[in-house]
Amino acid sequence: MKQFKFSIWHRYVMSTGIAALLLAFAAASASADMAAAEKWIDNEFQPSTLSREEQVKEMEWLIKAAEPFKGMDIKVVSETIPTHSYESETLTKAFEEITGIKVTHDLIQEGDVIEKLQTQLQSGQNVYDAYINDSDLIGTHFRYGAVQNLTDWMAGEGKDVTLPSLDVDDFIGKEFTTGPDGKLYQLPDQQFANLYWFRYDWFQRDDFKAAFKKKYGYELGVPVNWSAYEDIAEFFSNDVREIDGQAIFGHMDYGKKAPDLGWRFTDAWLSMAGAGDKGLPNGKPVDEWGIRVEGCRPVGSSVSRGGAANGPAAKYALRKYMQWLRSYAPPGALGMDFYQSLPSLAKGNVAQQIFWYTAFTASMVAPKSDGNNTVDDDGNPLWRMAPSPHGPYWEEGQKLGYQDAGSWTLLKSTPVERRKAAWLYAQFTVSKTVSLKKSHVGLTIIRDSDINHQSFTDRASKLGGLVEFYRSPARVAWTPSGTNVPDYPKLAQLWWQNIGEAVSGEVTVDKAMDNLAREQDRVMARLERSGVQGDCGPKLNKPMDESHWLNQPGSPKAKLDNEKPQGKTVAYDSLLQAWKAGKVMPDKQ
Repeated sequence: MKQFKFSIWHRYVMSTGIAALLLAFAAASASADMAAAEKWIDNEFQPSTLSREEQVKEMEWLIKAAEPFKGMDIKVVSETIPTHSYESETLTKAFEEITGIKVTHDLIQEGDVIEKLQTQLQSGQNVYDAYINDSDLIGTHFRYGAVQNLTDWMAGEGKDVTLPSLDVDDFIGKEFTTGPDGKLYQLPDQQFANLYWFRYDWFQRDDFKAAFKKKYGYELGVPVNWSAYEDIAEFFSNDVREIDGQAIFGHMDYGKKAPDLGWRFTDAWLSMAGAGDKGLPNGKPVDEWGIRVEGCRPVGSSVSRGGAANGPAAKYALRKYMQWLRSYAPPGALGMDFYQSLPSLAKGNVAQQIFWYTAFTASMVAPKSDGNNTVDDDGNPLWRMAPSPHGPYWEEGQKLGYQDAGSWTLLKSTPVERRKAAWLYAQFTVSKTVSLKKSHVGLTIIRDSDINHQSFTDRASKLGGLVEFYRSPARVAWTPSGTNVPDYPKLAQLWWQNIGEAVSGEVTVDKAMDNLAREQDRVMARLERSGVQGDCGPKLNKPMDESHWLNQPGSPKAKLDNEKPQGKTVAYDSLLQAWKAGKVMPDKQ
């Protein structure tokens, strides 16, 4: 009966011309969406690596794919950096006008993003429809099975909403978001490294260069090792002391007991010191967290289990961090967190920072009128960025520092229709129509085609070495946390709590790192007992005398007799030329 009634209704609609009206309405709607897309292409999404015709074609596909979800409201979340502010304030508006899908893109601190993600993972309740979270969680994501691996999604359930021109191989951080099973678990949205930052104009002064060489016996330049970094910090803090009537300092950092203090260390501080093993993107078998793996199974953090979280190199790294912070950083730095310390460089009273996130390059190229004292009157940077120096335990072939790859992540607990709509927005934010312009706004480049575009060649001199670094082979030695870390949310919180106790003087350096290693092993032992991570879950080694491991090649490494070898520097201009020539470092150092 229902089928009969529908048949009568269908003939009525067709005979009365209502179908034609509906088709006309749909065509008019699609035309309006395309008009909106062309407006955004012409007025906002330039430059692009695509021609205008190719941009239009990409947006035509998006409009058609989004049709079933028109009128839907979705929610996504990310940490607060300039790139994500642009997405939240501008790209959501563009996406809604083009597709009819409304997106609320929340901006919260990184620790809160992880907390929200963890809540959804544990409860199975849909908190957000998609997350931009660091690829540091790759070890968590591939083990628990709660994250939708994108390789299977794009070939199966999400195929009809996967952009044909997405070009996954163009993403320079793809390796960071791929699990040991070869599956892609996250799609990079923004990417930035922690590099050495210094006042190029001060380093070029003949009087400073002469005084430094007289005192230390080598040239003032970009420090290759931590010995040189310490000498430079000492020189500017205690020898130069003042420039143009302003007190200056040879080092900048932060020490407040807060979650971001942990990231200060998990973001490869121990690796820079040389605590881990050789291997890229992460040391194998021991990574920058000091966690040893056998195959894909974590087997320990403590030296007694073959790990390195409390080894001599790790303890050396924490001692140096505390010494430099107290001896060479501006007053108040000890009580600052990550978010408070970043704007302080703009005051123009710091000579160098060993560990500076390039995500905030956009702030450091702001004009003088905005209170940025690190550019000249024409907006040219007085500073430069370069590879961070390494500690005495570091060996050629190890990762040299951290690279963040904040990446789109879909959870299986998100209903499929909402997941599809969120996936469309995620792809829009990284599409070739949009990504080059977004890269110029936030300066967190994700595509090889973007960084090699002429527009970045034209802008390179204003960006203090960012373009040259990302075009060089050096960029591969900076990597995120890897797959050795089996549960990032549980383990990451141990770092700031234990490091914070050392910084505040509650415990010694040795005690803090011993506690950290032991607590990491306890968490992994609980994961082992639960069996929830399957064949790649932890399986801890039995404790042995530390000498068993310290006397073997590789990490954990025995204490060096001399932890301050001769300082070594390289001229920045020589470094820049090496990058342009496709080399990591100049031939002669």
